[in-house]
Amino acid sequence: MMKVIAVLPQGLEALGAEELSLFGAKDIKTLKRCVSFEADMSCFYRLHLRASLPFRFLREVARFYCSSPEELYLGVQKSLDWSEWLPPSSSFKVNVTGISSGFNHSHFTALKVKNAIIDLQRRLWGERSEIDLNTPDICVHIHLSNQLVILSFATSSESLHRRGYRPAMGIAPLKENLAAGLIRLADWDYQCPLVDPLCGSGTLLIEAVNLALSRAPGLSKRFLFKGWPDFSESIWNQEKDIACSLEKKEIELPPIIGCEQDFNIADNAMTNIRSSGLEDKINIKVNHFRDIDLPSTQGLLVCNPPYGKRIGAEEDLSNLYRELGLFLKEKASGWDFWILSGNPNLTKFLRMKANKRVPISNGGIDCRWLNYSIR
Repeated sequence: MMKVIAVLPQGLEALGAEELSLFGAKDIKTLKRCVSFEADMSCFYRLHLRASLPFRFLREVARFYCSSPEELYLGVQKSLDWSEWLPPSSSFKVNVTGISSGFNHSHFTALKVKNAIIDLQRRLWGERSEIDLNTPDICVHIHLSNQLVILSFATSSESLHRRGYRPAMGIAPLKENLAAGLIRLADWDYQCPLVDPLCGSGTLLIEAVNLALSRAPGLSKRFLFKGWPDFSESIWNQEKDIACSLEKKEIELPPIIGCEQDFNIADNAMTNIRSSGLEDKINIKVNHFRDIDLPSTQGLLVCNPPYGKRIGAEEDLSNLYRELGLFLKEKASGWDFWILSGNPNLTKFLRMKANKRVPISNGGIDCRWLNYSIR
């Protein structure tokens, strides 16, 4: 069994723990912005293929105590058999999180770890690995907590929230894994209509449909563990075949509609939807939300409007929220509505009382995923 950390959006830790458990993770512990767990090789690969919420996974390979840079240097060299994990032909990089006495600067700590590995390589082979900050073969992760050092390997060089379908992004795009989590929290049943009246680049709708189709977000990703000495091609292929077989390609979905007034932004949404292969599942309307006709069957409305932090001035947005509240009351009676709010001064213009408030961090902005029952 491997010890692993899943790094998650703040506010989705409990939901992330549920997802990990569903795919077979054991000994799950929920922490701030992450979840620790244990997994065998099958579960480990399964999570990388099918989990929709983590930013990244870190596999712990060693832990030791140190109180000085010299002890860190020696501890790294002795922590595992580097001749198996990092030959000179492979590139690497070092990331550092946390602080400890004597290690207050992550750059200094990373340099000490890098030197420890390179010096050991030169002693073993007479040559060293190259440093590659963008596409390394091995990503060494060091976490410091008091005098404890946890050495892990990241399983990917880029964040797993990048699904690869989004060539067209707006100014402040919602990350895909956060969008998937918000849809999960909204408890969409895949049966009722789903509408985003301010759809932007379409991320909420795309992630919703991907969930409904049971698509595996990791199928096309480059994972660093394929170069690890204990990588099992047979187990990986088995889990990959299962993930592919679970996609519900022929499922019939209810109406899924996005609305965007700005033609350029709407075009971005349509580009992303085509890139996802979902053009027959999601309908984007280029007009103001007040002009759309909702399906006759009651359903679910979701949106992530601007809240005056990165897009738009707060004083200019109050009318948008006021119009949104009027639209909901006039056209969406009986519907369920969820909105991501990063500014309570604006959501008050909806003139409605929220049933639920889920704290969520969106790009460092303290937000609330608010639920309203439209009457």
